[in-house]
Amino acid sequence: KFSKLPKRMSLEAAGALGASGLTALSGIDRALNIQRGQSLIIHGASGAVGTLALQIAKVRGARVLATASGDEGIALVRRLGADAVVDGRKGDITAAAHAFAPEGVDAVLALAGGDALKKCLAALRSGGRVAYPNGVEPVPKPRAGMTIVAYDALFGDEKVQLAQLNEVVEAKPFDVPIAASFSLADAAAAHRRVEAGRVPGKVILKIR
Repeated sequence: KFSKLPKRMSLEAAGALGASGLTALSGIDRALNIQRGQSLIIHGASGAVGTLALQIAKVRGARVLATASGDEGIALVRRLGADAVVDGRKGDITAAAHAFAPEGVDAVLALAGGDALKKCLAALRSGGRVAYPNGVEPVPKPRAGMTIVAYDALFGDEKVQLAQLNEVVEAKPFDVPIAASFSLADAAAAHRRVEAGRVPGKVILKIR
């Protein structure tokens, strides 16, 4: 699908926005229905979807605790506006979440799984909400007092959703972090970079 180039955004950044941006927008707006003043943990905030979801959540007026990978990822999510940050691999998520929201957070956007996610879910208040894109493994396990929603990037008219995405990224200066850029001939190297993990943002392929 074709979409209008967002204002103040390069063609390269707009090309990287696409599916990741729609996944982030659907998670924040549709699956979690984040409202101004609500508290949110984005688990995996330094990744391709997480960096965008963080900025969209801030546009919506949420308070965000971001889990990130490594020093580079932590520095990135701080720059993008996270209210609090914790290393998702070796940080004390439980303590960080309690300091961030002593009564429990309103929602968790799960962009990664594992033991760290379990600690994020334990920080939910009663009646809290969890959303994750289909494909995240292992999937979060439900418990009493928790609403879990699995979702896809697209849920309706793609043209309409792309217009909504453009609207939100034009609401404030918006950054599409690009961790690495490869030529199409180096696609295998790009895949290896992604598989290596801890990618702070998006890995892109340039067709020409």
